[in-house]
Amino acid sequence: MGRGNHTMITEFILVGFSAVPEVQSFLFAVFLCIYSLSLFAHMFLIVLCRCSANLHTPMYFFLANFSFLETCYISTVTPKMLINLISDDKTITFYRCALQMYCFLLMGCTECNVLAAMAYDRYNAICHPLLYNIIMRKDAGLKLIFASWIIGLMVATIQTFLTFSLPFCGPNKINHFYCDVPPIMALACTNTQSNEIATFIIVLCVIVGAFLLTIISYTQIIWTIIKHHSAAGIKKAFSTCTSHLIVVTIFFGSGSAMYLRPKSSYGTDVDKYISLMYTIIAPLLNPFIYPLRNNDVKYAVKKIMRNMKIVR
Repeated sequence: MGRGNHTMITEFILVGFSAVPEVQSFLFAVFLCIYSLSLFAHMFLIVLCRCSANLHTPMYFFLANFSFLETCYISTVTPKMLINLISDDKTITFYRCALQMYCFLLMGCTECNVLAAMAYDRYNAICHPLLYNIIMRKDAGLKLIFASWIIGLMVATIQTFLTFSLPFCGPNKINHFYCDVPPIMALACTNTQSNEIATFIIVLCVIVGAFLLTIISYTQIIWTIIKHHSAAGIKKAFSTCTSHLIVVTIFFGSGSAMYLRPKSSYGTDVDKYISLMYTIIAPLLNPFIYPLRNNDVKYAVKKIMRNMKIVR
């Protein structure tokens, strides 16, 4: 395959953690356990939200959708990474790499919007309790989820096209464990300044935009709680918001650290460890944060355990 005077590459090599071969078997075991536990925890949370009558509210509708996205999100990266840890062949074809990037961006961007929608739901529940059932009726939640997916599809399509329309003529080693935008763009044999600007604008609009909407929602929530609620009301309101704030901080914090940095800092091993936070660790922590911080989820879990005669 050629373009101009360049011989175009047809596959990439995911370097991953091959620089430390002596620990790859250990990493395989650790990441396999994390992946399996994450899948189980998210599926359990989805079933919990679906089967528990006290969780049939917009808040937990969004939570179930978020867990579904997390399941897809971690599954776009982890299986290939696990294979590479125990295989000598660490190649990935050009088109599979593009597909992995597309799915990763789709899920990540959609998650950003769902987190913002969850903040908007909490804003209406606390700031407009009398109108909450009218504002956040079932079709409103569906529309917000649909809009989140549409934005994710648009961003993933545009960013993947911009990245893989660049000419790649070697080297083809990606210093990462999956096909991410910065390390792929670094391999292009042309000036990528316009692509970098476009990527920065897209990330700024998606990550910062969703984060700002979340911050605005919680600013209004805090003001309303302090102004109108009693001490008991403040405690109850914060118990429903704290878990979401923790997830938002982990997700947006690690994402911003990766994508809103100077180009000169890309391509280092630090990228891989930052990426581990939001691709592997965060999806494991998130389904446990809600049960630990949310009384409704705790009650639903205890009820299921009683029905299964695990606890009395």
